[in-house]
Amino acid sequence: MTRASGPIASVGNADAHTGARAGGNAGGTAAAGTAASAGAASAATSTTGSVLGAALAGPLVSTQWLADHLGSDGLVILDATVVASTRPDGSPVSISGLDQYLVDGHIPGAVFADLLDVFSDPRGAYPFTRPNAAAFEAAAESVGVGSDTTVVVYDASVGQWASRLWWLFRAFGHANVAVLDGGAVKWRAEDRPLERGHVEPRATDGFLAEERPGAWASKEDVAAVLDGTADATLVCGLPPKEFAGETGNRRRLGRIPGSVSAPAARLVSRETNALLPVAELRRTFGDVLASDARIVTYCAAGIAAAADALALAVLGRDDVSLYDGSLNEWSADPGAPLETEAA
Repeated sequence: MTRASGPIASVGNADAHTGARAGGNAGGTAAAGTAASAGAASAATSTTGSVLGAALAGPLVSTQWLADHLGSDGLVILDATVVASTRPDGSPVSISGLDQYLVDGHIPGAVFADLLDVFSDPRGAYPFTRPNAAAFEAAAESVGVGSDTTVVVYDASVGQWASRLWWLFRAFGHANVAVLDGGAVKWRAEDRPLERGHVEPRATDGFLAEERPGAWASKEDVAAVLDGTADATLVCGLPPKEFAGETGNRRRLGRIPGSVSAPAARLVSRETNALLPVAELRRTFGDVLASDARIVTYCAAGIAAAADALALAVLGRDDVSLYDGSLNEWSADPGAPLETEAA
């Protein structure tokens, strides 16, 4: 595999993939068993992955940490980019970042992870519905992740897509996972090496998903908070105008009553794209941190909510649940209350 710190190195025929369907095959599935040494190679990396995972200092790794560990056995880097676009009628649509990964380049060795179809349930009632455990196991293995693999996730935006995949891995019991602080934006700004083209996932010895209790909140859980039968703080990751009900792409606009606003896009530095310093994050989440109550994050589709959950993890709060249906589900129920006035 060729690397380059200036011109982007080429891996495979990127041009042949230009124009691939938005929800493509996430770079292909792992070719386990195609070589006689595949099993031995997988076994050799499992222990290394566990040791490397122990070196993770928290839910974030720096660009320097990743640069120092590029090519390490047991490490899988995942590009979780999704591109925001618009339909001809002006309505928003999410498009796979596969073309961007293949043509514009990616971190060396990174495998593309398709959040649209592979790491979501395409049959779900709403976009980005989480997969079940069996489907997640297959998805993890398809990008070369086994139970002992250390995973670093990034995206080419402000980290919300990477945060979603980080949350999914955590929710299914995989502790050795972190988000690249600043993502591809910071990596490129520092003139670090890039590659173009497809990266074939490694063979694995299997991924075992064990759902973590409390990782997800249901609509009923949120309703229980509103009627006082459950104690939790609701945190909304939507932009301020959408939080206030001034804009949005749902028939019913606004926020769930009593929510605290923590816009995901405001959690990162405009200069570096890295997560804000802890002191600034504490100010953003001041009202949330003042309470010992469990925290439930939500947004429109459970994406920005994951960025809030990541920031809260950096602040030491692991008593967080993510409302997967978020406002796509909540607002679809005419009887579910919404607030629309400015906070």
